[in-house]
Amino acid sequence: MSRIPVLGYFLRSARRLYDWMLAFADKPFAGRALFSLSFIESSFFPLPPDPLLLAMGAGKPEKAIYFAFLTTLGSVLGALLGYVIGMFLMDSVGTWLLDAYDPDRHTWAKIETWYAFLPFVVACAVGRSVRFFAEGILLRFFGEPIVRWMDKWFDLAAILFTILLVGGFVMIKYL
Repeated sequence: MSRIPVLGYFLRSARRLYDWMLAFADKPFAGRALFSLSFIESSFFPLPPDPLLLAMGAGKPEKAIYFAFLTTLGSVLGALLGYVIGMFLMDSVGTWLLDAYDPDRHTWAKIETWYAFLPFVVACAVGRSVRFFAEGILLRFFGEPIVRWMDKWFDLAAILFTILLVGGFVMIKYL
């Protein structure tokens, strides 16, 4: 069976989602949606907010740094919720989340030894700020060329992003 139809369907679906996200930047609730996605992603939802941040920042380059701020704030606060889940709800919700993402607990054992509360908050804030503000600054100054590039190379970018996303989850699971 040929995989080309599956790839075509994936690319058409990804393109529709990208176009929807570009138009999303004009909506009055776009910032709240980006903040909410960032919050839930860093607490318990495994899909990153970067595609929405990139699409919104590309659609409104003058607001890209503001969008980066909202993404960072939501992500850090969501990570704190994840920390609280682990601290106070480990026997119920925390165990369920760990079993869903890391059933053999190899990754959890490493992470538990790396972070106490304050180092976790600092690492989280610095790492996420660098990540999201780098995207926001690039979009602020190069938003239109990035949109033109994405329009031209969208299929390749979607495939590479998917490979990186899946590869990242595989690395987390097996390294």
